Amino acid sequence: MTDAARTSADARVWARTGTKLVHAAVADLDEAGFSADSVLPGWTRKHLAAHVAANADALCNLVHWAATGEETPMYASAEERAAGIAKGPTLSAEDLRSWLTASAQKLAEGLDRLTDDQWQHRVVTAQGRTVPATELPWMRAREVCVHAADFGTGTTFADLPDGFLTALVDEIREKRGPADVPDGPLPEVAAWLTGRPHSLADAPELGPWL
Repeated sequence: MTDAARTSADARVWARTGTKLVHAAVADLDEAGFSADSVLPGWTRKHLAAHVAANADALCNLVHWAATGEETPMYASAEERAAGIAKGPTLSAEDLRSWLTASAQKLAEGLDRLTDDQWQHRVVTAQGRTVPATELPWMRAREVCVHAADFGTGTTFADLPDGFLTALVDEIREKRGPADVPDGPLPEVAAWLTGRPHSLADAPELGPWL
C-alpha cells in the first residue's frame, strides 16, 4: 500500500482501532502493573502511557494550526516533549487512564471539526516535516497501534489491521531502506521493521523505530 493508496479516512479508522487497543491494554493495570517495564527499553508502562497521551495533546496543537492558521508547534521544545514522558511515573494509574482518554477524545473531536479546506492546510511535525493536515490521522494511527503492543499486556502486532500493517511496512521500508526484508507473516515483518520482538529467523537486528 503506497501513500497514495493510504487515505486519511483509512488512517482515522486505524487511529480509532489503535486507541481502543491502548485503552484495553491499560484497563486492568494496577499501580504495580503500570510501574512495570514496557516492551520499550528503559520505559515503564507509565512512561509509555504519558508519551501516548502527550502525543495526542501535541497533535491537537497541529489541529489548531490547521483550523486557525495560527502557528502552533507540536512541542515548544525537545525538553517539553521529554518532560511529558517523564511526568508519567509521577501520576497514578487512574490519572494516566484519564489523561489517555481525555487527550484522545479531544484530538478526535478536533479532527472531526476540520473542514475540507482546513484538511489541506500545511503544518510542521516535530521532526520538521511540512505536511497537510490530512497526515495527522496517520501520525496518530502509528502511535496508538504500535504502542498498544509496546505495553506488553497481551496486544501484539497480529491484533493490528492488515491495512495498517501494510502501510506501516511500506513507510518504514522507504525510510529505513533495509535491502532485504525476510519472508514471514505480515505482523512479524512489521514488528521486525519497528525494532520490536518478532519470530523471524535470522533477521538482522534493527533499532527501535517510533
